[in-house]
Amino acid sequence: MEIKAIGCEPLQLKRMHVKDGHTLKVYEKTGGYKSLKKALEMTQDDIINEVKASALRGRGGAGFPTGMKWSFVPRQSPKPKYVVCNADESEPGTFKDRYLLERDPHALIEGMLIAAFALGSECCYIYFRGEYNYLIDIMDKAIEEARKANLVGKNILGSGFNCEVFTQTGAGAYICGEETALLSSLEGYRGHPRMKPPFPAIEGLYACPTVVNNVETLTAVPQIIEMGGENWRNLGTEKSGGTKLWSVSGHVKKPGVYELPMGYSNLEKFILEDCGGMLHDDKKLKACIPGGSSVYIMNAEQIIGKNVLMDYEGLVAAGSSVGSGGFIVMDETVDVMESTKNLIEFYKHESCGWCTPCREGTDWLNKILKRISEGNGRPEDAQLMLDICDNIEGKSFCPLGDAAAWPVQSAIKRFPEDFKNWLFRNTNGN
Repeated sequence: MEIKAIGCEPLQLKRMHVKDGHTLKVYEKTGGYKSLKKALEMTQDDIINEVKASALRGRGGAGFPTGMKWSFVPRQSPKPKYVVCNADESEPGTFKDRYLLERDPHALIEGMLIAAFALGSECCYIYFRGEYNYLIDIMDKAIEEARKANLVGKNILGSGFNCEVFTQTGAGAYICGEETALLSSLEGYRGHPRMKPPFPAIEGLYACPTVVNNVETLTAVPQIIEMGGENWRNLGTEKSGGTKLWSVSGHVKKPGVYELPMGYSNLEKFILEDCGGMLHDDKKLKACIPGGSSVYIMNAEQIIGKNVLMDYEGLVAAGSSVGSGGFIVMDETVDVMESTKNLIEFYKHESCGWCTPCREGTDWLNKILKRISEGNGRPEDAQLMLDICDNIEGKSFCPLGDAAAWPVQSAIKRFPEDFKNWLFRNTNGN
């Protein structure tokens, strides 16, 4: 498992290979909590403006500008404000946050404290997915270390700023990666998404102003305060600042977690050189899902010989998106129809059932793909599935419906031969 930076100095990964990097002693020796001390001497507006200047965008999948999200919080509201970390890393193919939580927990605590100070919050929650339960012990120990050092709790570092940090676990539901479903779960209810507006920044946890950010997003905040927003942005591109973590799995020789500057050029080089090339030398690249299973799958023709930039704008232009950075590589042994069937089984299982298009649509897609895999496909099934996707996409209560529709749409359109091999078996007498 590779864990390294390419094309930049490691920032997010700077403590990944440092012995006892998860402890307060080592964290402070390597520059930890200096950004918090600096932030406590800044105004709230100055902190938010630095985050805006950094062009940091949400690393959980949506890619929304973080500084803008923070600016939506009504700081003059008499209600309590909350900062919530989304550590429910549920997206298939994504595992970068796990390493940050395991090996650099104080970076998250520091990032959350800076966010809390900027937003006038005195309470932070870290919401873990159920399967990450073992990481709560690591985080709780880090929080207790920080509390003993007067970095969490009352009158932090004598500044008059009070802030508590708590951990909470979910039960392993994919839907709780969606921020409003996460907040429902955090309040003790079923993890159902909520109607927006009102957005969480106005009416979130306990109907109070709330910011929900991903682990990777919040651990970038101390770097931004230390370097300055503009300097951090210049590591990437004007619209996609800084560096980004990618969770690489599949048919490559060097799977792992990679840190790249936003706008890294190019996707082909990253797969065939930086990740060691295809796992088997006699097999060619067939497909890549660059942002976790919810994004459009790309075929080799979209990658080979193309200068695809690895940032939000570059991957959209190439026909996919950054998503959560769950980078899955497939060689020519993969049958895309079968891999798509596996994904739809997942989405059907994880649909919360709250709205009809997603509940019924994922179930029908699953039934059709299962029937096809049993050798009972029909030529009209491809169009039938596209029609079902059209009735799911943009018509569901939350993004899970879109997340289920996009892989099917792109797989059918970009790998038609894989589907024809199944859909025309009966008509060919095989």
